[in-house]
Amino acid sequence: MYTNLRHGVFTFDHDTPVETFDTPSYASVAPIVRPREVPKRKRFDDPEGQGVLLHAIAHIEYSAIDLALDSAYRFRRMPEAYYADWVEVAHDEVRHFRMLEALMRKIGVRYGDYPVHTALFDAGRKSGGDPLERMAVVPRYLEANGLDANPKIIEKLRRYPPTPMLEAIVEALEVILEEEVSHVSKGDRWFKHFCEARGVDTAVYFDIVERYYPGLEQKNLRLNVDARRAAGFACDELKRMGAKKCE
Repeated sequence: MYTNLRHGVFTFDHDTPVETFDTPSYASVAPIVRPREVPKRKRFDDPEGQGVLLHAIAHIEYSAIDLALDSAYRFRRMPEAYYADWVEVAHDEVRHFRMLEALMRKIGVRYGDYPVHTALFDAGRKSGGDPLERMAVVPRYLEANGLDANPKIIEKLRRYPPTPMLEAIVEALEVILEEEVSHVSKGDRWFKHFCEARGVDTAVYFDIVERYYPGLEQKNLRLNVDARRAAGFACDELKRMGAKKCE
C-alpha cells in the first residue's frame, strides 16, 4: 500500500466493514502488564539498563505502527492525502522499530523479552470512533509528549562516559525525534481539518484531552516548545500547557 501511494496508485475498499480489535498485535509476542509494572529505566551504562531502555522505546514505536495503520484503516471516505499521511507514518515507525531492534540484538535483547503495557493501544481503541478525537489524542497528545521526553532521555545518556552503544542509542533517538515532529505535524494538520469541517474551535483539543487525561492544563510540563511549534502547536496552546516562554 505504501508503494502504491508513493506512485499515485490508490486502492481502498471503503465499504468493507470496520473490524474492532480487542487485543493488540503484540499480545502473542510480549507479556502484558499494568504500566506501573513495566521495568523501570534506571542506569544506562550497562547492557541491562540499555536493554530496558531500548525495549521500552521499541514498544512505543511498535505501538505507533499499529496506531498509524489503524488510523488509515478505521476512518473511511477521507481525502486521499489523509491515507497517504498515515501509511507514510507507519512506514517511518517500522523503520524506527527496526533500527532499535538492531541495537537490542547487539546486547542480546529481543522484542518481547520484557513485559509491556497497553496504554497506547487502549488510547487508540477508545478514540477509534471519531477521527477528530483520534488526531487529538494520539498524534497531538501522546506523540507530542514524545517530543518532550526524547530530549530528556538524550540528556541523561550524555551524562555517562561515551561508548559506541550509548552513541548509537543517542543517534537513533535523534533520528526519531526529528521524524516524530513530522508525525505530530500530520496529526495537527488533520485535527485542524476536522475542526474546520465541523465548525468547531481548535480549543476543543483541551476538552478532548481532558476527558482522556485529566489535568493537562494543571501540569507543570517541561515542554519542547521548539519541536511543538514546528509541529503546529500555537503559543497560546503551549502556554495553557505550562510553557513559560513561546514566540
